[in-house]
Amino acid sequence: MLSRLSRPRTLALCALPVLALFGTAALAPLPFTLAQPGTTANVLGDDKGTPVITIKGTPTRTTEGRLLMTTIIATGPDADVGIADIADSWFRGDRAVMPRDSVYPTGDSEKEIEQHNLKDMRDSQNSAVEAALNHLGKKPGSVDVTLHLEDVGGPSAGLFFSLGIIDKLVGDGSGGDLTGGRTVAGTGTIDADGTVGAVGGVSLKTQAAHRDGATVFLVPKAECGQAKAEKPEGLRLIPVTTLKDAVSSLRALEQGGEVPSC
Repeated sequence: MLSRLSRPRTLALCALPVLALFGTAALAPLPFTLAQPGTTANVLGDDKGTPVITIKGTPTRTTEGRLLMTTIIATGPDADVGIADIADSWFRGDRAVMPRDSVYPTGDSEKEIEQHNLKDMRDSQNSAVEAALNHLGKKPGSVDVTLHLEDVGGPSAGLFFSLGIIDKLVGDGSGGDLTGGRTVAGTGTIDADGTVGAVGGVSLKTQAAHRDGATVFLVPKAECGQAKAEKPEGLRLIPVTTLKDAVSSLRALEQGGEVPSC
């Protein structure tokens, strides 16, 4: 025998499965990673007492100013991220919610991911050296460049390694520094031919740059929109697509020329 339920009671019964679903979702880990601004490192300086860039086989110059490569800090690949964590981060400018598989390779262990990131960094360093020497018309055989930066993985420091090599060798080409004595920060991968690639997490990296004293930030052109979304006050964004773009823009900035902007 079927009985007829009143409308309020019917709605209440229907709501129970929905509430249960939300309750389960609130407790269950979700496939996301939480990220925040990370550390910066001056590629013209030292890392734990060792120069980040060491050049042998050709004269180098003393530099002023700083070239800061930037990073983000993300929750680990095995971290449990729940809906409450996401809700809290969603409304904070110093946090970002990112799909886990956009940060970490699917199915890899934490140790494998670390090894993968270190390999990316080594490959990036090799490309950065080749790109810088190609830009200057120098051959790797007669110039020996060593890059040293611990505790950082991934390829996103490539552009700044190249810029650091150029600044140590020729500066702005007119006797001055490529930085113009400023603190210049930024990010971007680099290919051996000088092509600059996107990296992700740019809006967080601009915050790290501003926190550590940068007034200029070089950003892959494709990520200008993301960089502008949370741009700190007083930080100038300069879009780049190649190493040549980056060098030309920094020279123009120092000489009072026209400088592109996001």
